[in-house]
Amino acid sequence: MPPSSSHRVHYAWIVAAVTFLVLLVSAGIRATPGVLMVPLESEFGWSSAAISFAIAINLILFGLIGPFAAGLMERWGLRPVVAGAMLLLAIATAVSSLMQSQGQLILLWGFCVGTGTGFTAIVLAAVVANRWFERYRGLVLGLLTASNATGQLLFLPVLARLLEIYGWRSVSLFIAGCAGLMALVVLALMRNRPSDLGLLRFGEPLADSPVGTIPAAASPAAPPLRPLQALAVARRSPAFWVLAGTFFICGASTNGLIGTHLIPACNDYGIPEVRAAGLLAMMGIFDIAGTTVSGWLTDRYSSRHLLFAYYALRGLSLLLLPYSLQQGGSELRWFAVFYGLDWVATVPPTVRLTADLFGRQNAGVIFGWIAAAHQLGAALAAFGSGAIRTVEGDYRPAFLISGFICFLAGLSFLFTRRMLGRSRIDGFAASGESEFSSGGVPQRTGA
Repeated sequence: MPPSSSHRVHYAWIVAAVTFLVLLVSAGIRATPGVLMVPLESEFGWSSAAISFAIAINLILFGLIGPFAAGLMERWGLRPVVAGAMLLLAIATAVSSLMQSQGQLILLWGFCVGTGTGFTAIVLAAVVANRWFERYRGLVLGLLTASNATGQLLFLPVLARLLEIYGWRSVSLFIAGCAGLMALVVLALMRNRPSDLGLLRFGEPLADSPVGTIPAAASPAAPPLRPLQALAVARRSPAFWVLAGTFFICGASTNGLIGTHLIPACNDYGIPEVRAAGLLAMMGIFDIAGTTVSGWLTDRYSSRHLLFAYYALRGLSLLLLPYSLQQGGSELRWFAVFYGLDWVATVPPTVRLTADLFGRQNAGVIFGWIAAAHQLGAALAAFGSGAIRTVEGDYRPAFLISGFICFLAGLSFLFTRRMLGRSRIDGFAASGESEFSSGGVPQRTGA
């Protein structure tokens, strides 16, 4: 019987399900500092700037490790790397329930958690989708990316409730248990490659298929560049800096600002943590819809125009956020809906432009560096917003600055048509179909 027989579930779907759960738990862990900030300030007297510094280190490592994580997964395999990352997260978060100093906070939540989540970032989704799927590759990548919103949606209300009833240490122990459980699931069910089980990738034709049925993705191609080699070539391209720079702003305005500081900002206006966490969970619900629709639009419309709209609308929502916080009620709920739809809507068109410009073989590693810029922006905003709150006593300047630079990011896509409209960048092989496009669905060309 052929390995891809329809009479049984292909093991690729089991690997994808395990990966989804890993990314979901990782998203919950990354969302935890926003819940812990206020109680840590209250119990230990640590300033917002001091706590934000640990979060900034976390976000920097989360981004910078991404380009190298794929190399380790290639060398050692998915199962040991991912299981090791989840075990590190379980130990670090459990030990953090005993911390008494800012140095311990920086070590555990900055370095250890940042390193662990760096191995369970979007690069893991890309590796699994490309290694296990020939068909539905784009769909799988979209679903795995949506796990970030799903994790936020599921974890934040639970964490806020645990905090309210049992205190912040129960939050650390709960997520430690979740991470430890996932390490066991990975060891039991994750497999490194389809060939380990004598399988082809899902949807990959057999070797004796008639001529013409082999998809373009299966044709021989040069091996992708190593992370530092790819960066050395890409950095000579202005297009790379446009994509990295705007994604830097994306990270600053989402993970760094809203993801980290919305709950403390709500607390400044007398809004309790449970309700504030509910707003982030609401964003997670609409984030799923926004990401899905954005992927559909990216296949049909200009990525530049979509990115202009996404960044401009995000900027507008941030400029109006101080007013929404003052009013509370329905205004703040409308902000959560509007901002949630735009939270990671920038990812599909950014990935598409990356694949079009740098070629299919190198799209993953180049996007890894662009995603690193995203996390550097998040780190800067996490620390900078906390510092602004410490000095000014209010988050309003941080929201206004972020809204303004989002407008600038959007405008940049209106003035780079020639640069971003090229089929590929010199120094990279022609790409053909993007490795992040939906298998079996015709893709539009151009930017």
